[in-house]
Amino acid sequence: MTRSVRIRSRRPVQAAALGAAALLALSACSSSDDSSSAQSGSAQSGSAQSGSGTKISGDITVFAAASLKESFTTLGKDFEKAHPGTKVTFSFGGSDSLAASITGGAPADVFASASPKTMKVVTDAKDNAGAPATFVRNQLEIATLPGNPDKVASLKDLTDKDLKVVLCDKTVPCGAAAEKALTASKLKLTPVSYEEDVKSALNKVVLKEADAAVVYRTDVRAAGDKVEGVEFPESADAINAYPIALLKESKNTGTAKAFIALVRSAEGQKVLTAAGFLQP
Repeated sequence: MTRSVRIRSRRPVQAAALGAAALLALSACSSSDDSSSAQSGSAQSGSAQSGSGTKISGDITVFAAASLKESFTTLGKDFEKAHPGTKVTFSFGGSDSLAASITGGAPADVFASASPKTMKVVTDAKDNAGAPATFVRNQLEIATLPGNPDKVASLKDLTDKDLKVVLCDKTVPCGAAAEKALTASKLKLTPVSYEEDVKSALNKVVLKEADAAVVYRTDVRAAGDKVEGVEFPESADAINAYPIALLKESKNTGTAKAFIALVRSAEGQKVLTAAGFLQP
């Protein structure tokens, strides 16, 4: 009799203990969820800041080589989307003229050049705020009319006097690279015109004002079916490295540094290599 009473009296105690344990577990889960939410909120808040803790906002101006137009435009949109409240304005052109503008006092935050030589113009004038870093390389290619009606198969074929060939001016990186490739091949080529940047040279072929042009393979790819590309082995002797640098006169260094970081990141490299650029 006594034994059965003891068993019955123990059950409420066990139930109470189980209930308390459940409450403790629920409380622990709730605390964990609150902590995770707080950490997530903190991470989201931190995404609007640079690694140094500087908030990424406002406008920046990027001076960039003409050959970077398509890929940098894409990266600019990606950057603005990732950092609401920012705006990236680009000025594309020949690297030599962009460098001259910077040393002449033109306001800009970032300079991305198509060659170390043109970047050196800026660093020699001490208009950079940090050491330039190479972020991609680029290789030359021959752009011909669609279908390659003149059957251009080599750099030597461009010396045919019946062909109207266009080159970039020797002062800009694509022109200097073409000159280097021609010299290495011991070839002499007299173009119908020298153009101020690679896009202008390519456009001559697109408009059928020239039969061929020596440009970057990234520009051939960007033009799609408007031109046809012809590779040539001598281009391997004239690959251009592209450096990027923060400028001394930048009024928004935090945002400018964040854009440079995007260009050099895995995400940025994916966009650039998809456009035909070579990794640094």
